Amino acid sequence: MTPPADDRAPTPAPPTTIDPTTPSVARVYDAFLGGTDHYASDVAVFEQVNAVAPQMADLARSTRDWLVRAVRYLAGTAGMDQFLDLGAGLPSAENTHQVAQRYNGDARVAYVDIDPVVAAHGRALLEENQQTRLVQADLTRPDDIWAHPEISGFLELDQPLVLMQSGTIHHVPDSEGPQEIMERYIELLPSGSYIAFMHFHDPEDDGPGTELARFVEQVFAQGDMGSGFFRTREQLTRFLHGTELLDPGLVRLEDWWPNGPHLQPLTVADQVALAGVARKP
Repeated sequence: MTPPADDRAPTPAPPTTIDPTTPSVARVYDAFLGGTDHYASDVAVFEQVNAVAPQMADLARSTRDWLVRAVRYLAGTAGMDQFLDLGAGLPSAENTHQVAQRYNGDARVAYVDIDPVVAAHGRALLEENQQTRLVQADLTRPDDIWAHPEISGFLELDQPLVLMQSGTIHHVPDSEGPQEIMERYIELLPSGSYIAFMHFHDPEDDGPGTELARFVEQVFAQGDMGSGFFRTREQLTRFLHGTELLDPGLVRLEDWWPNGPHLQPLTVADQVALAGVARKP
């Protein structure tokens, strides 16, 4: 069933102050990548996971590598020149705009993130690139994103574009309707658009992958960070209902358009994330 437009109360203003005592998704991810833009509360989350599952740092890097491969395909092979990157995170090597503009000089990239740290760093990074924007907004409100003047005035939202949902929806709890949020985004996307999608995965096989997924979810979602949910393949597939998955489908990060054969054996952490690229007919 087609979801209705978002009729919730008006969006509260995004936060403008930083609370260093509460871990942030973007800053914890920065800690996993070995960055420097985080606080003690973020490091505490990282260390709790890293002590038991150091492979999760490798998964964070694999996520970035997958994003690069996906954007390379979309900007190059698919010829896409508009990217809406939700949950942009803190700047790191090989951001979406760098990859996209390398393969398509006309590519425009709009980043969206609600974290004030991301907004400050991102705007400083992008101020000299006229084909990029960074907007501080709530990605759980698709209609607000589509109506935001800094986005609608920069991207042609009635023309095909790429929606980047890499590592975002797994931070939306069931109580906030992640399925309905994805349905609304897909409804808003023009025909011929693509979705680059990555999400934490619980194999639900009672093996090491499930054990790791449930441990990390307990630290992330039930701890101070308050998010980071591992869902089943069936749930993840439903998020992309109404689109056509490109080969090889929804797979482990290392299996989506790899650069060549696996040079290192896959770890348990490789079982706890799936990714794919889908097209809206």
